[in-house]
Amino acid sequence: MGPVLPVESILPALRDSLRNGRGAVLVAPPGAGKTTRVPLALLDEDWLADQRILLLEPRRLAARSVARFMAASLGEPVGERVGYRVHLESRVGPRTRVEVITERILNRMLQADPALEGIGLLIFDEFHERSLQADLGLALSLQSQSLLRADLRIVVMSATLGA
Repeated sequence: MGPVLPVESILPALRDSLRNGRGAVLVAPPGAGKTTRVPLALLDEDWLADQRILLLEPRRLAARSVARFMAASLGEPVGERVGYRVHLESRVGPRTRVEVITERILNRMLQADPALEGIGLLIFDEFHERSLQADLGLALSLQSQSLLRADLRIVVMSATLGA
């Protein structure tokens, strides 16, 4: 799966935090492996119960690139266990478990299904790049978690955000 990255040392604590709670904030420097290692490391957690992970990226190019990198690290094409959805383009399939999406896609998903059925974990990546779309997505996701889905986990990741 490639070289050992700094984020791997905190993965056990992150797993424990999500097993026993509903969310976490992960702050680690750029290049630590947050984006590509965290979703794959959490994929087989019991609490996820075969639900999907949504990884939110602020830009379409990043969403596509991250999905390709993670799929390649699993030795699969994009659209198998790892896929992506961006404006006017989708590469997901029936086996997709990690979906890399933009914040606008999340907001549309929340409008269509506020409970986010079939989603077990939302990961907001690069949250320090604050935007109206990201803030709205997080607010709506937290509302969904508190009113409709106590089992929904939310992780906010950033290189510079004060935890």
